[in-house]
Amino acid sequence: MTTRERLLFIAPGVLFLVAFGSFELGRLASRKDAERKMAAKHGGSSPFLSTLDDDALIRSLQVQNLDERRFSFARVIEGATGKAVTPFDALEPAATVILEAIRNAADHALQVHSGESSPLRNLRRINEGSRFFEDTLRERIDDHPALFCTIPLTSEGREQRAGYPDLRIEHVDSGTVAYLDPKLYEEESRRSTLRSFYYKLGAKPSKVTEDAHHLLLGFAHDGVDGSWNFTSWELLDLTTLKIELKAEFQASNRDLYGDESHLASSRPTTGE
Repeated sequence: MTTRERLLFIAPGVLFLVAFGSFELGRLASRKDAERKMAAKHGGSSPFLSTLDDDALIRSLQVQNLDERRFSFARVIEGATGKAVTPFDALEPAATVILEAIRNAADHALQVHSGESSPLRNLRRINEGSRFFEDTLRERIDDHPALFCTIPLTSEGREQRAGYPDLRIEHVDSGTVAYLDPKLYEEESRRSTLRSFYYKLGAKPSKVTEDAHHLLLGFAHDGVDGSWNFTSWELLDLTTLKIELKAEFQASNRDLYGDESHLASSRPTTGE
């Protein structure tokens, strides 16, 4: 076969590849243009890309074996906020002062809120009582001449009651800071595996704004609704705490019963 014959034989294939390539490039460009237009229409975010991101996230969560993994609470805080969680050494001078003040305040709160005059006696649920313990502890610890005890300020500089942690203690001379989170629990449920403590990752604005000790003060009660007797307290250093991450998709009643999902509802009742 001559060179001319070879070229005549190959030419149709080359022309086909060129045409096919041009077609694919044109189609890709059109798709990119369509995505850009759609993104502009939706304020800069492409629904197509968002769907891909959601699918990738769901698949990623499925292979993480989250039900079997446990994470260091200290590392979670440090990763989420960039602030160090320092172990509490009771032999350090500032820590000694903080520990003694917490002891005295905890004993005082235990006595006050087991009494008949405690505002907890008017509550329907014990979970509503944490704030009264916070107030009692804050007032008592803040009375110590070497300490300040306040509600933590957020990263935006505002005082915020909701969210972790509940109290901030500062040793004035050294500048040592300890976050304190009071919790109430029924004495018989001490070994329960039900969730009793959580930290919301990515909470904005954050209340953890400093390198600090992280402490939890648990108060046990007898479980007698409406007339709770608080029997003991226990102070924990959260640098040793291991926590679980539960990936859970959720919806509120507002989400569930919105117009978009509605198919049918009960007919109005009529009196006979």
